[in-house]
Amino acid sequence: MAQSLQRSRSRPLARPGGLIFDLDGTLVDTVSSRIAGWVEALSAAGIAAAAPEIAPMIGMDGKRLARQVAGSTGRTLSESEVESIDKAAGTAFDRLNRAPRPLPGVAGLLAAVEAAGLPWVIATSSRAEQVTVSVASLGLAVPPVIVDGSHVRHAKPAPDLLLLAASRLGVEPGSCWAIGDSTWDMRAAVAGGIVAIGVTAGSAVSAEALIDEGASLVVATLEDLVGLV
Repeated sequence: MAQSLQRSRSRPLARPGGLIFDLDGTLVDTVSSRIAGWVEALSAAGIAAAAPEIAPMIGMDGKRLARQVAGSTGRTLSESEVESIDKAAGTAFDRLNRAPRPLPGVAGLLAAVEAAGLPWVIATSSRAEQVTVSVASLGLAVPPVIVDGSHVRHAKPAPDLLLLAASRLGVEPGSCWAIGDSTWDMRAAVAGGIVAIGVTAGSAVSAEALIDEGASLVVATLEDLVGLV
């Protein structure tokens, strides 16, 4: 297990006071469906986009993603176009995301977190209506607390979503761990003064990319965190 850990700094991590989990690519294996949904929606709007281009953007605010991809082709989108593409990507994702599976180590880590009495929350940039199937796949006995992109003005990589999640936990941001699979998760955590933890099992980016964006620790699977909580 130790060989799967990559640290960006030598000092040991303090035990967290609360945990903030990303959803797609962190708890549930959905990133490929997210990518396909975005490629479909952008293409339908006349914007050329390929999976390799979209992959590292998964996890950022959807409207920002649409603007950024369009901008790379020299096109400026109106607010209504951005909203339409964002919704279309969500609709495509819902159609594709019929049987999502929890990623390795999820059950073990959540059991350890519960046993330790640590509060936790899911913080996702996705729209609330897009997370139902994915959350259901976790098979949790009690519905989790979820903070989604509709709860804040600016989603990831802005820190707003994670700061709201910490507030919901009743834990100071600096005492929280934000666990995610994307560079946008890492950026948001660092911007909010929250410890950033990366996991690569369902990620579209490398461990090195997560460390470059501020991850204090990167693990292969969530199981690698069990002994640290």
